[in-house]
Amino acid sequence: MAFQIINSIISWFLKKRKHQIELFLKYPIDVQNELLLKLLHNARNTKFGKEKGFSSIKNYQDFVSKVTIQKYETFEPMIKRCRKGEQNLFWPTDIKWFAKSSGTTNAKSKFIPVSDEALEYCHMKAGKDMLCLYINNNPKTQLFTGKGLRLGGSSDVYKDNESYFGDLSAIIIENMPFWADFSSSPSQEVALMSEWETKMEAIIDETINENITSLAGVPSWMLVLLNRILERTGKNNILEVWPNLEVYFHGGVNFNPYREQYKKIIPKADFKYYETYNASEGFFAIQDQNDSNELLLMLDYGIFYEFIPMSDYTGESSKAICIADVEKNIDYALIITTNGGLWRYMIGDTIRFTSLEPYRIKITGRTRHYINVFGEELNIENVEDALKLTCEKTDSIIKEYTVGPIFMDGKNKGGHEWFIEFEKEPESLPYFTEILDNALKAINSDYEAKRYKNMTLMLPKIHKAKDGLFYTWLKKKGKLGGQHKIPRLSNSRNFIEELMELSKS
Repeated sequence: MAFQIINSIISWFLKKRKHQIELFLKYPIDVQNELLLKLLHNARNTKFGKEKGFSSIKNYQDFVSKVTIQKYETFEPMIKRCRKGEQNLFWPTDIKWFAKSSGTTNAKSKFIPVSDEALEYCHMKAGKDMLCLYINNNPKTQLFTGKGLRLGGSSDVYKDNESYFGDLSAIIIENMPFWADFSSSPSQEVALMSEWETKMEAIIDETINENITSLAGVPSWMLVLLNRILERTGKNNILEVWPNLEVYFHGGVNFNPYREQYKKIIPKADFKYYETYNASEGFFAIQDQNDSNELLLMLDYGIFYEFIPMSDYTGESSKAICIADVEKNIDYALIITTNGGLWRYMIGDTIRFTSLEPYRIKITGRTRHYINVFGEELNIENVEDALKLTCEKTDSIIKEYTVGPIFMDGKNKGGHEWFIEFEKEPESLPYFTEILDNALKAINSDYEAKRYKNMTLMLPKIHKAKDGLFYTWLKKKGKLGGQHKIPRLSNSRNFIEELMELSKS
């Protein structure tokens, strides 16, 4: 009875937020324009604000004329100063939290500033909204009669000078309100453990006898955990462990490759999957309908959005548009201005609007070649740098290559499968593979985390392509010619499977 009362009280509290969501649904352009002016006003006396003349900016057109589109490398010098304790550089309130993630061309990791405003009015607010939207769509939910299993990032929060850095998930767990921590499992102590194998076993120990009603985490890591639970218990599916499980909140990587595996281990016809779109830089969108593949763009999280049509994309020199001018079914590069002090920041993602009333989106990819099936966020720069180093160390030369994923199947871990056509072959392919793997780990911290003790990613699997294989493949597809290029990195196995079939002939 007590759990039912708690469920009713928390559900009522979270449902109230729906009225605020309806405000930006009704007046999206006004909400975004007012937000931009508020951000500019708040930061007008920062170093960046004074340099760019924030005080004189009256509208979006002024903003565009005074502030150029930025990437991480542009902001990095100020972020470094801020991490050493210097404040009021790009945001007026003191920033002590930095979300660590990988992905730049000249740094293994990037450190995204997370202000108190970004924590409270973006990331924390989004967590409540995710539950609010789910509860409003499912009024008979029993979510809060049990606990939510949260699976965070791979590292604790570390102190450096007077600032703290770590995975965004770890920062959020450190700052969770008491009621959210009370309704979550595992404990904060376990959730923040940095050694993954120990952490997995500790999570199982703490949750296996709990009444778990929801899951939240990245699909690849969550699948590893759920399969370990089945191994430990000897059960056939997760519902035999947690019979009241009703929803999985997921994000971070494309869910489609994992969908059938989840259906197999959670065989419940009305089980719900809710997708979110968040990053270290901010929380952007939430699935707002049951059984949907569209995400509602959240317009009142202290983030002002701009969009570059990919047909016109030229990097930082591109011309962006605001939300009032977007169209459906066009791929846009996403640009954000945030209450964490990022100004016209190029996040690197591409999205497509599926609806304009309200503004709903799908995530379509990245502005650069990448592979991100397991959260490894491996981009073309990472791969090219690693291949260059590997070829130097193995005295080999590469003519063509492509990389695709090996998906988890419940028994086997995931990995990357390569086809490489060599101009000059290495003496030992296993040694080449080892050097390449180590180079990728040194360059990309997310890849390194996923390769840790083969927890999610196996050692790369490399095929030596027969001479002329890529040429034959392009010819067969009618794509010989200067403008047609070999796809280097892909989140699907289409190219790998086609090359495997062609290799047999």
